[in-house]
Amino acid sequence: MSRLTDQEILTKVRAGDTVSFSVLVDRYRSLVFTVAMRMIKQREDAEEVAQDVFLSAYRALESFRGDSKVSTWLYRIAYHKSLDCLKRNKRRVTMESVDISERYDIGTMDRQMNTLEQNERKACIKAAIDDLAGDDALLITLFYLEELSLKEIEKITGFSTNTIKVRLFRSRKRLLALLKRRLEPEIIKEYEGRTG
Repeated sequence: MSRLTDQEILTKVRAGDTVSFSVLVDRYRSLVFTVAMRMIKQREDAEEVAQDVFLSAYRALESFRGDSKVSTWLYRIAYHKSLDCLKRNKRRVTMESVDISERYDIGTMDRQMNTLEQNERKACIKAAIDDLAGDDALLITLFYLEELSLKEIEKITGFSTNTIKVRLFRSRKRLLALLKRRLEPEIIKEYEGRTG
């Protein structure tokens, strides 16, 4: 059954085969959890939100018209449920306090990143994304890691395409600043190791 398309699975569920919904849950569990975790930053709350997303999606199956992909629909629910969780817990999605006024040489950053092993690079980027504020981390994840289009992100977040572009630009600058702070000590250690 896992070879069925999302729409075929939804058709089966709507026809009464409620067990088929578990295929969608398995297919999108990690994606939904990632959205929640990026915004909420607390595992227990993110797990609760992820469960709530699938419960809400199941209840809303009849209203899903298929105007967007199932993944986009689930992302949108996850985004709004995460915002609800933050409001409930009186936490705010805050902007990371990073000085972005400096000019960064992206070419230099690329060369520095290439000096790290691929696994270290991935871990460094993931850690930096985790340090970003909720909305920043979510936008970077959706656009670069999940490779969603601006239109899909617009459907998920409700932000206009122009707003998303501006926020992505700012999020990239913040991410670059975080990466720079993380990488400089590594580069210094590497240099000292070669000269020592």
